[in-house]
Amino acid sequence: MAKREKYQEDMEKINESWLIPYSDILTLLLALFIVLFSMTAIDAQRFNAVSKIFGDIFHGGTGILDFSAPERNTQVGNKQTPINLEELGMDPEKLKKLQEIQEKTEAFIQRRHLENQLQTSLSDEGLLIRINDSVLFDSGSATVRKEDIPIAKEISELLVSDPPRQVVISGHTDNVPIHNSQFASNWELSVMRAVNFMKIILENKKLDPKMFSAKGYGEYQPIASNATEEGRQKNRRVEVLIAPD
Repeated sequence: MAKREKYQEDMEKINESWLIPYSDILTLLLALFIVLFSMTAIDAQRFNAVSKIFGDIFHGGTGILDFSAPERNTQVGNKQTPINLEELGMDPEKLKKLQEIQEKTEAFIQRRHLENQLQTSLSDEGLLIRINDSVLFDSGSATVRKEDIPIAKEISELLVSDPPRQVVISGHTDNVPIHNSQFASNWELSVMRAVNFMKIILENKKLDPKMFSAKGYGEYQPIASNATEEGRQKNRRVEVLIAPD
């Protein structure tokens, strides 16, 4: 009887010993699912949050359930607003240089009275200059108007930097089908607008063509509803994205 009781006592101790590694596994699985969920729409800001989560798990800290990632804060439009450097997830020196370019761009916009046609925004992706298509093109055309070439050339001066930066120029349209002999769809129109605008930009010999690329998104990245004329006008645009470095 004594042996049986001792055997049962040993078995109870063994059976309880698995609880500690089991709880560790559950904690790690929970962390894994949180990480996978956050990576479905990951950006630089969320990457920092994920890094902190892993640091808390493996090195101690507040714990994954106590941590919440801060909201992204961007600078949009022609108004100067405070920027949280940590939330942007950008090196302060890089951010400062982009802000200098943005200030020059805003001065250009005001000088040309283009506040309703050109906007700037600053995010962790870089500085975005958004240009309404009416500033550069006639309806249904991908050729920059002669009278607007000086505007394009002034914009090219804003892109001069040392060292050179990666610049992506993208064309966008509304969802109204195009019907002319030159373009079969909005895809072609958006691509050629980006390319033709980039060609004029690169006439500036102070810019390095290797740092430039052009894209066409057609109607598939709207920033407003295509149900109204005002929304469609916003969607017809050219965007210039200046990378942080």
